[in-house]
Amino acid sequence: MLAGAKDSKKAGQSEVNVYLSSPNNALQANSVRGMPVLLSFMVSKSSKWIAEYVPSFGPLLIDCGAYTAYAKGLTIDGAEYKDWSSQYAHWCDAIAGIDDIGGDYRASLDNYDRYGGFPTYHDSDPPELLDDLVALAQERGRWIGIGLKPPRDGKEDFLRRTCDRIPPELHVHGWALRGYTYISRIDSVDSTNWFRKAMELRANSLCSHLTLGETLEITIKRYQRWQRTPREKMQDDLFDNFERQNHG
Repeated sequence: MLAGAKDSKKAGQSEVNVYLSSPNNALQANSVRGMPVLLSFMVSKSSKWIAEYVPSFGPLLIDCGAYTAYAKGLTIDGAEYKDWSSQYAHWCDAIAGIDDIGGDYRASLDNYDRYGGFPTYHDSDPPELLDDLVALAQERGRWIGIGLKPPRDGKEDFLRRTCDRIPPELHVHGWALRGYTYISRIDSVDSTNWFRKAMELRANSLCSHLTLGETLEITIKRYQRWQRTPREKMQDDLFDNFERQNHG
């Protein structure tokens, strides 16, 4: 578990850890120096250059890139992912297992058994599966993921019911669920569109004089200072309309 997550729980503070998805170019890679990064196997395969930047990143969460593979109709080589992720095993925060985004939970269970990694519970999975995944998570570094099939809006009840069934000693990661960080049981999330937010920000008339590098810097600072905001206290800002549509 992240040290930040432990400190937050002990002090009763409202911080939540946000991992930024793998950068797509050198400008983005430089902008996330020292930041928590969700390092994707699928992105790393197609962008070999990213390896030289990894040492400059902050805490790492290793991900197979299941959603990317699903969206592009690709197949993840489990043995290759296991071998690739093993190089980070001793210094990353956690390694995610290969979950079947298409909804075949039996395939997910087979992947967890064969290739390791912590499990993820999806809103398409049968409710009784969660108990089995909790037991598995206890053996896999005490991490468990929660994933929602898009669109992700309007699923707070599911998330709260699920979180209520997960023991407090487990770290709960919400895949692309930054829009739900007001749910205190979610310990960490990831942002899959942080660099697009920077481009959206630059398109705003108030920021049109800024370069992309500068709007990336502003976006990163926002993540650095991100805290849980009670839902009823959320207010409009330059980012909100875009975030409501994406929950990322």
